[in-house]
This record gives sequence, C-alpha cells and structure tokens, in this order.
Amino acid sequence: MPTERIPGKPSARRYTPAEREQAVRLVRQLRKELGTDQGTVARVAKQLGYGVESVRAWVNQADIDGGVKDGTSTEDAQHIRELEQEVRELRRANEILRKASAYFAQAELDRPPR
Repeated sequence: MPTERIPGKPSARRYTPAEREQAVRLVRQLRKELGTDQGTVARVAKQLGYGVESVRAWVNQADIDGGVKDGTSTEDAQHIRELEQEVRELRRANEILRKASAYFAQAELDRPPR
C-alpha cells in the first residue's frame, strides 16, 4: 500500500518511485512465472491497492525505457519538454524585439530632419 496517500479521488494519489518500481517488478515477475501477460497488471494492482491504469502505464513506460517496446522514453520526453520551453521563450523574445524594432523605426521616421 502507498505510505502517503492524498485523500480524495484515486487520480489524485501520488506514488513514490520505489512504489512504482516495486509494482513494475512484481508485474514482470508474475508474467515470467505464469508465462502470460493476461491479468497480471490487474492482479498486482489489486494486491498493492494501486489503480490498474496507473500500474499499466508504469509497466508500459518501463518497457519503453528498457527498449522492449517502441515509444518515447522518459529521458527523451523530458528533453522534448525542455526544447519546447526554449522555443516558447525564444518566440516571446523575438516578438518583443520585433515590436521594439518597429517602435524605434517609427520614432526615427517621425523625427524632424536636421
């Protein structure tokens, strides 16, 4: 069972990385023992008191990170988020520079000749 639960809806619960790793390890161990993927996630989730879809997502992401399945790894997803943030910041700066350039160009045109 999770040691610290946030009261409320199950979607509001937070699990520690150790709890996630334990769930993934148990699912993989059960799959190996039974020789099938059917029902293993639900069984482990019920035993631990976790949400089935949470455990399923952790197992899928662990398989992607381990190279077992195709997909975006956790490391790549973090890198993509950082790059997207950088693009947003650069676009904001570019917009500020464009407006400043237009303002000063207009001010130059409005200045009386010498």
